[in-house]
Amino acid sequence: MHLHLLQHSPHHGPGRIADWLTSMGHSHTVFHLHEGEAPPSLADGDALIILDGPMPIMDDARHPWLKRERKLIARALDGNKPLLGIGMGARLIAAELGAMVGRGTFAEIGWHEVTLAPDSPFDLPEQFIAFMWHRDVFALPEDALPLGGSSGSPVQGFAWDAGRALGLLCHLEVTRADVSELLASDERPEGSETSPHAQSSASILADSVRFDRLAPLLDRLLSQWLRTAPM
Repeated sequence: MHLHLLQHSPHHGPGRIADWLTSMGHSHTVFHLHEGEAPPSLADGDALIILDGPMPIMDDARHPWLKRERKLIARALDGNKPLLGIGMGARLIAAELGAMVGRGTFAEIGWHEVTLAPDSPFDLPEQFIAFMWHRDVFALPEDALPLGGSSGSPVQGFAWDAGRALGLLCHLEVTRADVSELLASDERPEGSETSPHAQSSASILADSVRFDRLAPLLDRLLSQWLRTAPM
């Protein structure tokens, strides 16, 4: 399979996703929308991944490519190819599905436990630790099943159309180098300084094993998701 990945910021790359795709024999192309690259044609790929980013999903004035990206997502939802959104990508998909997207009560930064919902279709442990980097959140889209929630965000993800379209608020793809770059950037979500759900940079980077534990979770998620591709 050949996958298209849409990137919105130099600090929110594909992380382990790129290595996983290569290891599984898939090819991929990353489109850097923040650098002026045009979104791809759906016909040229077998699946679409929309990565995280720091900008509001409706900020067309400063980021005119957002309008084209939303149209691409709408066409992907109407089609039959797998669609995955992470962070901002999940918010874009949720909005196209008619769900409310907006500012959460608190920023959620660092390592937090996610508990699967009773009706969650995700092939993940009942509880797992994921990396968080957000303030904006989304409601569960109509006809979607929930991933589950954390103490700061009750909707951490969703599966729509029998799992063909997935949205994740949390991050399973990040490496230690990715998070170090994020922490050094000026893209920290608003309210991080005062949120009870935000951890310090030192505590986030203190245990490298946490990053290693994300790898099998990402493998399970991506394997499940790509099984929805038409044969």
